[in-house]
Amino acid sequence: MSDRILNDRRNGLEEAFFAEHNETLRRHLVDSYGKQDRRQALAASSGIRDEAVLDRLMELNLSAETMTALTLVPLVLVAWADGSVSEMERKAVIDGAAHAGLLANSPGGALLESWLRNEPSAALVTAWKEYVRALTLPLDLDARRALELGVLDQARNVADAAGGFMGLTSRISSAEREKLTELSVAFHP
Repeated sequence: MSDRILNDRRNGLEEAFFAEHNETLRRHLVDSYGKQDRRQALAASSGIRDEAVLDRLMELNLSAETMTALTLVPLVLVAWADGSVSEMERKAVIDGAAHAGLLANSPGGALLESWLRNEPSAALVTAWKEYVRALTLPLDLDARRALELGVLDQARNVADAAGGFMGLTSRISSAEREKLTELSVAFHP
């Protein structure tokens, strides 16, 4: 796959991620990551610790802000899978965002808050899936799996947050399970 296609997909994801906010907010987020070591920023935003995988992602010019978008979109989509966001899911999304290095009082934090109030558009979902497919094509199976786990583990925590009924039913609803499967498929083009 050409670098141009991957760059187009990355740009599409970033544009959808920041569509509801102006360029100033996006630049602020980019600048805040620019001050960190790129590998450290990627590791912090993804949860990936494998140096070889991080090196491969850096070779593909994956930025920390793109990794943040890549990580946060599934959290929000899983939270909305049942049609609304519970307070426990909201807390799990905020915790997952903090784990990805996103501060609540940052521009990205403001965007996340807006997504928790209003379900993100289908265009964001499409951009996310297209970007993941393009990003994973040049990765070997181990790197692809590490990326998938790094991105979707926090989404599973969100799905698990609302819990089942008095411990008698699955903690993850069928709608959340379907959303996690749908998101996982994007990592296996």
